[in-house]
Amino acid sequence: MAKEKFDIIQSTCIPISIDNCNTDLIIPARYLASTTRDPKFFGDAFMHDLRFDAAGKPVAGFVMNQPAFAEAPHKGVHEIIVGGKNWGSGSSREHAAWAIAGYGVRVVISSSFADIHRNNLLNCFVLPVVVSEAFQQSLFDSIAADSNMQVKVDVPNQTVTNLATGQSEHFEINAYKKYCLMNAYDDIDYLLSHKADIEQFEQRRAQSL
Repeated sequence: MAKEKFDIIQSTCIPISIDNCNTDLIIPARYLASTTRDPKFFGDAFMHDLRFDAAGKPVAGFVMNQPAFAEAPHKGVHEIIVGGKNWGSGSSREHAAWAIAGYGVRVVISSSFADIHRNNLLNCFVLPVVVSEAFQQSLFDSIAADSNMQVKVDVPNQTVTNLATGQSEHFEINAYKKYCLMNAYDDIDYLLSHKADIEQFEQRRAQSL
């Protein structure tokens, strides 16, 4: 998936107010047999069976097909999903995180996440932000009032702000994962960034044997 440094993300949001939105809804099981890692393939499969009917036609009533939210994510537009409670429950399939990242989403906000899915999102350079249920509802309410409202996610300061109301909350993130996101590092990139230190340690250890 694309690696892009995280700093401050300010964007309109896609509201997917489905509690217990499980990974089979996020990406149906039939896509798990694919051997590709093409982001577009998985992005196109994101929420597929809610977005499209059996004939492949868009389901008009689903939020992602409504005019205000149908535009694909890009800089400052729909880079954030506001999801229902217990986002990413069910199967631990990593493909669910691939689908979200492949669609272009950089942040998912919810009052709770399934633990494995939360970690999968971080590994795919998507930031899961946990907020209170009251703040989550305020986001849904603000989006319903104005689909163009924006949310600001300040990764260095670990704050999320509803710019329609000015209300902010602090969110938690593992220090290592925060460092990796802010530097666009996966685990291997992180190790390589310390290559010189590792080589010096190996030299010192060899000399001490």
